[in-house]
Amino acid sequence: MISTLLVANRGEIACRIFRTCRALGITTVAVYSDADADALHVREADTAVRLPGAAADTYLRGDLVVAAALAAGADAVHPGYGFLSENAGFARAVQDAGLVWVGPPVKAIELMASKTRAKELMAAAGVPLLAPVDPARATADDLPLLLKAAAGGGGRGMRIVHELDALEAELTAAGAEAAAAFGDGEVFAEPYVERGRHVEVQIMADAHGGVWALGTRDCSLQRRHQKVVEEAPAPGLDDALRTRLHDAATAAAQAVGYRGAGTVEFLLSADGRPYFLEMNTRLQVEHPVTEAVFGLDLVALQLRVAEGEPLPAPAPPEPHGHAVEARLYAEDPAHDWQPQTGTLHTLDVPAEPGIRLDTGYTDGDTIGVHYDPMLAKVIAHAPTRAEAVRLLARTLERARVHGPVTNRELLVRSLRHPDFLAARLDTGFYDRHLAALTPAPDDADRHLAALAAALADAAARQQAPGPAPARLGAWRNIASQPRTKRYRAEPDGTEHEAAYRTTRTGPAPETGERVVTARPDHVTLETADGLTRSFRIAVHGDRTYVDTATGPHTLTALPRFTDPTDRTEPGSLLAPMPGTVVRVADGLAAGAAVTAGQPLIWLEAMKMEHRILAPASGTLTALHAAPGLQVEVGALLAVVQDVDAQEEPQQ
Repeated sequence: MISTLLVANRGEIACRIFRTCRALGITTVAVYSDADADALHVREADTAVRLPGAAADTYLRGDLVVAAALAAGADAVHPGYGFLSENAGFARAVQDAGLVWVGPPVKAIELMASKTRAKELMAAAGVPLLAPVDPARATADDLPLLLKAAAGGGGRGMRIVHELDALEAELTAAGAEAAAAFGDGEVFAEPYVERGRHVEVQIMADAHGGVWALGTRDCSLQRRHQKVVEEAPAPGLDDALRTRLHDAATAAAQAVGYRGAGTVEFLLSADGRPYFLEMNTRLQVEHPVTEAVFGLDLVALQLRVAEGEPLPAPAPPEPHGHAVEARLYAEDPAHDWQPQTGTLHTLDVPAEPGIRLDTGYTDGDTIGVHYDPMLAKVIAHAPTRAEAVRLLARTLERARVHGPVTNRELLVRSLRHPDFLAARLDTGFYDRHLAALTPAPDDADRHLAALAAALADAAARQQAPGPAPARLGAWRNIASQPRTKRYRAEPDGTEHEAAYRTTRTGPAPETGERVVTARPDHVTLETADGLTRSFRIAVHGDRTYVDTATGPHTLTALPRFTDPTDRTEPGSLLAPMPGTVVRVADGLAAGAAVTAGQPLIWLEAMKMEHRILAPASGTLTALHAAPGLQVEVGALLAVVQDVDAQEEPQQ
């Protein structure tokens, strides 16, 4: 029996595993980097062990993790997902140290660790798959191609190639990203199936010959080849196709002598043909939707199997209902999905029946630059797909998330998009619909939010202690001048002004709304068309967060007068996020000629690479970036002088 379990991971998955351990009476051990010293998973564990070294590397140091387990008196190790979860060498080291490995056999990990070798094995087992393409011999007829890292997953090291001329550069970039993420730069190519669906089967196997195929999941809504929305069961599949997928997944598990939790992933072409993608020899991020539909705790089953017990029955329980999961990321979908950092002031998701929240953060935690930007997973379970989707969309809409920009509004719009509601799903969903899903905010809504923020600020000042002039409670029996307050809306930077007069009966907005209530944390307005709107207000520093029934607004209070020194040199390339400069364009130096759209600098943040492009054709007049340089958001990287600005004026 396992008595003390170390989780070789961080964040949400560590917290989720600890939850099951508490229910089973198992003592928990966390490991942490210096960047995670005060993280939620550290606070929730019974014991925590620091991993020395650079924050980006610590969770990848298997020797340190094994030493931590022994030092803490653990008798088992659970790898979670990501990091070392599919590293056969780490699994072997855990077992060599006399610890129980809560995962599949080392041999199964080795066989599936390389996607190229895995495909050969699956072909021999009769599992349908796409034939690989030799990049050195690729022709125009092979396009488009998908480049993938042979080791690892999560979308890292993946590139879609539409032009042969771009193949060599994309191979280099994919290999570099794969090497940085997984320590293995091997990349392979296969045909890219356009408008394909990502459908997978959850497997659970024991050491006694038992194998469960726990239904299907659809994970087609992806950005940068990483999943955003997942659901179970995958909608729109007929019984014959479901059976074929279950049989193929079972065959894949049996072919490698699998044990524990795993996932067999398939690409479903537009005409319904399935192709094997890979087998993930670990627990998946999206496992909660399967748990909800089957009424199971997959982590508890992992622990049971690791203890040598058989699965509790020859066949899994019958599924019931439908479950949908949305991943809440600290990122800005409207600006190239840029990851965001900073303090998460509030994470408040309504605890409705049928709603589950898995998170590694709580109020006041800091979202750093070193790890994946996922804040939480919100899961809805209901009798039907339509009910589950509706419940999840409304729950996300009502959630209060204060701090860095997130994809919350994108998730709500995605769940309500006609194609999603009709289950017209494929991996190109965001490529086609991103612009429609990230529209410019409604000016009328922003105006009301700014007005509510200004009125809440006035109420707070009225209640604040201090001499009478600092308060707004003494109304004079003469017409007052309008009081104005300016705000900058985040993240688009548009400015909004709220104006109201103080009267004997209270504040009166200049734009005609009637103030029903105005408190520091809550404002109610009646609009000109007779609608009553409520606004919940929270202030953190210079940021005001306004939550409404139709969505949130983040506002930054502006000074009455603009600082004339607040200027940026034209052509300045600023870091869009904190991160590390990983490379600059070959030969790039001050004085070099550049063309509009040319990649100049590569910045890595949260394990993803971001290219900084030349804003216009011209001359690079300054270069402040160099490989290895760590920069904060807004740091000046380079300056490009526009060609037009260099031209002499006509005489």
